[in-house]
This record gives sequence, C-alpha cells and structure tokens, in this order.
Amino acid sequence: MSRSVVAGLDGSPESRAAAEWAAREAALRGLPLRLVHVTEPVPSPVAQAPTLGAETLQHWAERIPREAAEGLRLRHPGVDVSVEPMTGAPAEALLSAAKDAELLVLGSRGLSGVGGFLVGSVGLAVVAHAELPVVLVRADGRAGGRDEGHAAGAAEGGGAAVVAAGDEEHAAGSAATARGPVPPVVVGLAADAPADEVIEFAFAEAARLGTGLRVVHGGSVPPYYAYGLAVDAGLYAQLSQEGTEALTEVLGPWQRKHPQVDVVVESHVGSVADHLVDASREAAVLVIGRRIRRAAFGAHIGPVAHAVLHHATVPVAVVAHD
Repeated sequence: MSRSVVAGLDGSPESRAAAEWAAREAALRGLPLRLVHVTEPVPSPVAQAPTLGAETLQHWAERIPREAAEGLRLRHPGVDVSVEPMTGAPAEALLSAAKDAELLVLGSRGLSGVGGFLVGSVGLAVVAHAELPVVLVRADGRAGGRDEGHAAGAAEGGGAAVVAAGDEEHAAGSAATARGPVPPVVVGLAADAPADEVIEFAFAEAARLGTGLRVVHGGSVPPYYAYGLAVDAGLYAQLSQEGTEALTEVLGPWQRKHPQVDVVVESHVGSVADHLVDASREAAVLVIGRRIRRAAFGAHIGPVAHAVLHHATVPVAVVAHD
C-alpha cells in the first residue's frame, strides 16, 4: 500500500479535530489522507431495537465519514482524501489500517476545566502497540500554532505547501514562516541514549512547519543527595550544563541535515514530564519517544509518555523506537 496519513474518525469533535490536523499534515508531506471509520459488531438485541437497529447504525456509519471527507476536500483541495470503513475492535482495526502508513492521527478529549488529555482505552492501546508515529489531537480548537503555518498548504491550494526534501523542504518551511510565526516543535530526549527516530521526526516536523526546535531534557541529581545532603544552585547549573553539552553534540548530524531549523537545547534537573508539559504550552507539536516492547499483554507506554499524554496542551506525537 502507498504511503499515507491515516486518521481515525468516529464522529466525535475530537476525531474531527484529528482529521483536520491530519489533512494539514498530509498537505505538508504531499501524501494522501485516509479516514478510517471503525464500526464495532452490533449485538443482536441492539440490532433488533427500533431506534438503534442495524440500518440506523449503518446509516450513521456511512454518513459520518462521507460528510467529514467532503468537508476536508473543500478546505484542503490539494489533499487526496479517501474513506476506509472497517468493522471490528477499534484499536486493532486502526493499527491494521495504519500498518503501512507514515503517520496515524487520533482524537483525544480534553479534561474539563484542566488543560490536558483524557486518553481512553483505545488511544492507549494504539499508542502502546503502534510501531509508527501516533499523534493525539485535542478538540479545543488549539492546533499548536498550525493555524498560522501548518494550515497554509490547505488554505492556499494544498499543493503549494507540499514538502519533499532538501530545497523543497526548505522552501515550504520558508513559506510557512512568511505567513506568520509558528511556535517551535518541542521534543523530549534522554541525553544518555536519545533515539534517532525521535530526533529525526522532530527535526523533519520543524522543517515542514518552518519553525525552530526546542529540545528538553530532564535529569536527576546524584543518588547520594537523596539521603539528606543539600543540593546547591551550583550543582544544578553544572548538571544542566553537562546535559546541554551532551545533547548538543548528539544533535550535530541532524542540525547539519536540517540547517534551516534553529535549535535550542534545555537541560533541567527534575521530572522530565513536568518540564515537557510546561514547554508544551508554547509549542506547535510535542514529540516524545516510546520504547517498543513487544509484550503479548498490557499497554506499555512508560511513565513519562503517560504523564505527558494526560497533561500536555497541544498535539502530542509519540514516536516508537527500539
């Protein structure tokens, strides 16, 4: 199957926001968009109910993606939008549909009164088992700065903002920047063993958006300070400086590959999840990594990813890596 961007669509405001974000991303990547609508098998008693019968459910199952696709084609005329109906367990169906895709985009509900995500069982299962990047998008209208830069491709013919590589990538980034400032892409990295897949995704996304990259690292103080020894400001500064220098060296090859991306490296002491959530408040997209664990049971996404997914305020891209 050809490369594509896949968006899960169930008719909710969250999934519609995800589809809109996915269409913009597809325009920038020069890829088609596939809207996957999953219908779970209807239990016999429900199918026989007069108001919730099989025909009624089938009507909505067909109408929701059809109307969504029509709207996306109007707003993003440069994007090839198709609908793919599926039947089965939502998480399994989405993972199957996105097996050969470049990106999977899902909606995620914001917590009432509190900035953050409420990640349901389907979203967690998909993130935990997907081996391609998965982006979770909220429905509160905030697209992480994409109204200024990322929507440019769809708003002005779509194809004008399609990104390929090299000079075309640089030109697309410059065009996005000319339409208004875009917040930086924020990525969380470990200084000791940063994943290449996460770094490449973050740099490429920043290049597509024509914005900068903010690299955030969080570390711990030496263990013996946990036993009552005071930690002075000098030690914090030293640890931060060491982390910044280590990450700057690691990022060298990607900076040479994407010279148009301005990079700011921040190394902090303390919870990396807290620092990432704070940084996400002024970000276009927040990028985090997830180590692939091919366990037969359970949803393993790690404590940092779990905290960030529940509390970040912008689209979160989870990039799986070995």
